[in-house]
Amino acid sequence: MNILETSIPGVLILEPKVFGDERGYFLESWSQRVFDAAVRPIHFVQDNESKSRYGVLRGLHFQKGRWSQSKLLRVVSGEVLDVAVDIRVGSPTFGQHVAVLLSGSNHRQVFIPRGFAHGFSVLSPEAVFQYKCDNPYMPESEGAIAWDDPTLAIDWRIPAEALILSEKDRHHPLLKDAPGLFDYKIDYYAQ
Repeated sequence: MNILETSIPGVLILEPKVFGDERGYFLESWSQRVFDAAVRPIHFVQDNESKSRYGVLRGLHFQKGRWSQSKLLRVVSGEVLDVAVDIRVGSPTFGQHVAVLLSGSNHRQVFIPRGFAHGFSVLSPEAVFQYKCDNPYMPESEGAIAWDDPTLAIDWRIPAEALILSEKDRHHPLLKDAPGLFDYKIDYYAQ
């Protein structure tokens, strides 16, 4: 596995080794041993999958406090723009984001540690998106920030008139007004 650093420390792009021939391909999408050695020891407890069509934007979501989540994300088919926003108050990269193109053909994965909001937009006619979480989903710990916060300046690569959002995702606060942000000095893995 090839590990690429991004402009925000801790947010990593993982490129698995793909073995292909005339029959198709094979790749190891997850190995506890390899991940623990190459990235960090982690225990994922939940796998999620979503299927969405072109123009769908989901995000920017996070879970607060002791239910915060690290995520390992990948696209099985289609193409998405995956975005991680640093919401750790006091971090040198607070409010900055990383955007990575994930697709069924590039097989890339993104690791997003705790302390980040996450979202993605679907750039292909359809996409199947999978991710692992190291904490279970807890509705009472949900947090979110506005996908269109001008201070974040995220280019979702979809014209505004083509965006498809849930009613809930239309009404999140700006980063400066969002409750439940993380403290850069706290180790959320120790909780």
